[in-house]
Amino acid sequence: MSVNVSEARRDDPPRSADVAIELVGVAKQFVSQKDTVAAVDHIDLTIEEGEFFSLLGPSGCGKTTTLRMIAGFEEPTSGKVLLYGTDVTSAPPNHRDVNMVFQNYALFPHMTVAENIAFGLERKGVGKAEVRRRVSESLDLVELTGRDRRRPKELSGGQQQRVALARALINRPRALLLDEPLGALDLKLRQNMQIELKRIQREVGITFVYVTHDQSEALTMSDRLAVMRDGKIEQLGPPRELYEQPTTRFVAGFIGTSNIVHGIVESVSGDGAVMRTSATESAVVPLRSPVAVGQTVAATVRPEKMTMSIDRPDLGCALRARISEVVYLGTSTNYNVATSLGDLVVYQLNAGDDLIAPQRGDEVWVGWTPQHSYQLFDAEPTEEARDDE
Repeated sequence: MSVNVSEARRDDPPRSADVAIELVGVAKQFVSQKDTVAAVDHIDLTIEEGEFFSLLGPSGCGKTTTLRMIAGFEEPTSGKVLLYGTDVTSAPPNHRDVNMVFQNYALFPHMTVAENIAFGLERKGVGKAEVRRRVSESLDLVELTGRDRRRPKELSGGQQQRVALARALINRPRALLLDEPLGALDLKLRQNMQIELKRIQREVGITFVYVTHDQSEALTMSDRLAVMRDGKIEQLGPPRELYEQPTTRFVAGFIGTSNIVHGIVESVSGDGAVMRTSATESAVVPLRSPVAVGQTVAATVRPEKMTMSIDRPDLGCALRARISEVVYLGTSTNYNVATSLGDLVVYQLNAGDDLIAPQRGDEVWVGWTPQHSYQLFDAEPTEEARDDE
């Protein structure tokens, strides 16, 4: 049976605008006996209706606290939380048209799958026939048809997560909040569930706000994501933009692997600059902000954008390197190389027999085209940034 999404949501309240969730100057402080901790530091954020939006960052960055303030489990110290234009800053969770899915699923072990999914509707007093219809639709949506009489212990971890999703979605919330829901699954199952979550979100068409510390999850599923650090939003945008065009050293290092190269500006021409990296080597860097001759600049280059060759490549950017480590990963080989700029990483796809297969200790050239490097604003690393790297 296919789910008729428009029919399933025909009794939803009318949507007011394209903005589903808005945070205005939201801050959250936790006060202990010795200190005051700013978990979230005056952030502004707009999430569009029907968007799959992720909050990404390391532990302690404020992403879960932000989600809990949207859900109503935490009240901001200052600022406002708006859902579809309505100020719900002080409203309790049950007065907000959102549902939350947690990492531990929180299923009732003594209930069947169908009973778990129907729990919220029955608490609201929905008629039995309507409950059965909507449970059937929900089972179909999460591809668990035929498992309605099983109990949680008879299901795999991925199936239990689907039950938790169905239970949350059956109430037809205007937004679904997910707090690292795949963290307890093994890698293969987690990867499969990422695709399933995106499919489900696309089918039901409601706003998903997803919290994770896993970069691959955020890149795989999100329409947009915000990278958080120390209670603030470091960068916000589509996954490709954050990966290809990080604006800070932290974002460049946190999302995937990135090589940071430093140099002195030798000359500036148009939208690019020649960056002298050593007495004999230089690189061309596209500019995002004005620089002056003699200024120290930093740029980031992704390992897969670099090439490796015996002869010096004619690419605009080239460095002499010595291979210090070789890591074979099946689809690719990762090379750690020592250069005049320090240690860099180069990924080489294992796509054919015509590629060079250098070994540890070999002398090679690594190169990249200027458009594959990206200027960073923070040229000099702070102590914290060094720790992150």
